[in-house]
Amino acid sequence: MDDFALQATSLSKSFGPTRAVDGISIAMKKGEILGLLGPNGSGKSTTMKLILGILKPDSGSIVVGGIEVTKDPVGVKKIVGYVPETPQTYEFLTGLEYLDFIADMYDIPHEERKARISQFLEGLQMAGHENEMIGGYSQGMKQKIAIIAALMHRPKILVMDEALNGLDPRSAKLVKDLLRNLANEGISVLFSTHVLEIAEALCDDVAIMYQGKVVASGTMADLRSQAGLPGSTLEEVFLKITGTGELDEIVRELSK
Repeated sequence: MDDFALQATSLSKSFGPTRAVDGISIAMKKGEILGLLGPNGSGKSTTMKLILGILKPDSGSIVVGGIEVTKDPVGVKKIVGYVPETPQTYEFLTGLEYLDFIADMYDIPHEERKARISQFLEGLQMAGHENEMIGGYSQGMKQKIAIIAALMHRPKILVMDEALNGLDPRSAKLVKDLLRNLANEGISVLFSTHVLEIAEALCDDVAIMYQGKVVASGTMADLRSQAGLPGSTLEEVFLKITGTGELDEIVRELSK
């Protein structure tokens, strides 16, 4: 248990007749970047919200940083940073006001927050925009503010749901390099993305979800072995495992 930042066991969640998460088990080691992959509607975002205590599971257990999520969801939120797929920020605040608000929630001392905010704004090329209203930001700028907010309190665990959406190439590269550095320092990252090349380059382990279940997990070598595709790319493995690889006929029909 001490080696794991996250352990979710036999986790299930339904919304009416739809079982969004169907008895999955996931484990993430300390200092690991775990990629959570799957087609739209496979249950990735629901799984992340269960892990964060935003949603309550119908069954199963979740332990994050040694804390049982259902017993102490607030305790989990203190040690986790979260970037949702579509960040919900206060658009009537400026970027700086919003980051100050987040820093207040985590009781970050004034001088420390000032230094960290300044570093992040410079690094993500947001300096000069911090006093503008968030409602006037582009999608990429809102994403950058959400990433800064998630990292402000030096979390032990990061949960990032399509966190690179809308970022320019330079910022995306900076965030990827930052995640790797954080992992090397012992921070654990649960990372979902639709860009399989990013997952292949960044993640230590990968769990592939399909129709609410984890259908394959492990290192790239493990996944290639499970798919029977030695030397293949993650895209080829993903399409084989999820059964979505028969695309030629669809392409021909759409091209008519």
